[in-house]
Amino acid sequence: MNIQEIIAKKRDKLELSKEEIEYFITNYTNGKIADYQAAALVMAIYINGMSDEETTNLTLSMAHSGDILDLSELGTVVDKHSTGGIGDKVTLILAPIISSFDIPVAKMSGRGLGYTGGTIDKLESIPGYKTNLTIQEFIQNVKKNGISVISQTLNLAPADKKLYALRDTISATESIPLISSSIMSKKIAAGANKIVLDVTCGSGAFMKNLKQAESLAKMMKKIGDLANKQTVCIITNMDEPLGKAVGNSLEVIEAVEFLKGKMEQDVKEVILELGSYMIKLAGKGENIEENKQKILENIANGKAYEKFKNWISSQGGDVNFLENVQNFKKAKYITPVVAQKNGYVTSLNAQKVGEISMNLGAGRIQKEDTISPEVGIILEKKIGAEVQKGEILAYIYANNEELANKQAKNLEEVYEIQENKPKLKKNILEIIA
Repeated sequence: MNIQEIIAKKRDKLELSKEEIEYFITNYTNGKIADYQAAALVMAIYINGMSDEETTNLTLSMAHSGDILDLSELGTVVDKHSTGGIGDKVTLILAPIISSFDIPVAKMSGRGLGYTGGTIDKLESIPGYKTNLTIQEFIQNVKKNGISVISQTLNLAPADKKLYALRDTISATESIPLISSSIMSKKIAAGANKIVLDVTCGSGAFMKNLKQAESLAKMMKKIGDLANKQTVCIITNMDEPLGKAVGNSLEVIEAVEFLKGKMEQDVKEVILELGSYMIKLAGKGENIEENKQKILENIANGKAYEKFKNWISSQGGDVNFLENVQNFKKAKYITPVVAQKNGYVTSLNAQKVGEISMNLGAGRIQKEDTISPEVGIILEKKIGAEVQKGEILAYIYANNEELANKQAKNLEEVYEIQENKPKLKKNILEIIA
């Protein structure tokens, strides 16, 4: 067997065997297959697709291309993963909520690249918080405190890292087999027993419409089930950013406020849905509606917020910043974005909002870019809101006055304001359990 034969087979729309997929993954990971050959195969997969069996074999091969984390000593670990979005501070909120039910939270998260934010960047905006623990420290933290969230320290799914970067450079990102195998290989390698996937759908997501999101969700659930990882997929709306804050410390502040009881409605619905299924998969409650009430109770009685403080403190974070969010460093310029006419907000393209936030310094265009934790956007008006001319739609947080004014103008153009009130989309679009 050789790579030319494998490329030709997929070029001709034939199905690759498990052995052929393993040959490709093993030899691409160790450098024996060149990037240009891998690019040819990836493009053939992008154009011709893969069967369910091929996609599952690709996922398992990528998962086993490096280390596999063993979390069995922690009991039932339910992982949550989002396919990406704007203003997505869900992990910051959900991790301490789940931990407050004595369900172990052992999570590896990533950094942001491009217009979507990364959980690790948000956590690192809390002074002192350490994301690079050893695996032993990570597991000990979970045993002691019930929760730990770190950056990826193991050599997990190295084949995925190489393929992910390659796909980006050859415009082959939006492929169901390639996206689903990328996500699920990392989840399988990360050691969780059960998985809840937040499959975002809309302008700020990889999947721009519900049909695409359903296909991705069904494929990932199928892979999870075949890998003996019980998987639930929840498709959520990402046509506009989630919550009000887009940025790093700004999203941490919104998460703190949520855990203290000040909840944005869209964030609340997503948290309750994902959290309720995580509780169910952990065997702590079969009834989803009852689980939602339990979550609200643990927010109201302060258990979730105390768990949040305990978690951050145990990893070196300064809890004074959580107890008084005014302690977070402020951006030098806070520039209002003002409505130019009366009407209703009918569109707020999440991707464009994410790109503005990235250009302010809240995200990375390249991996080497440095993030400014304090910059970003606060959205005062979202889709469905009635606005008057001269009313403030949003605030730009920037460290450069010229940049602040430029991006305020760009954000003003992202807001679409029409005479008639729009029909609102649901925040939870579909559940595939």
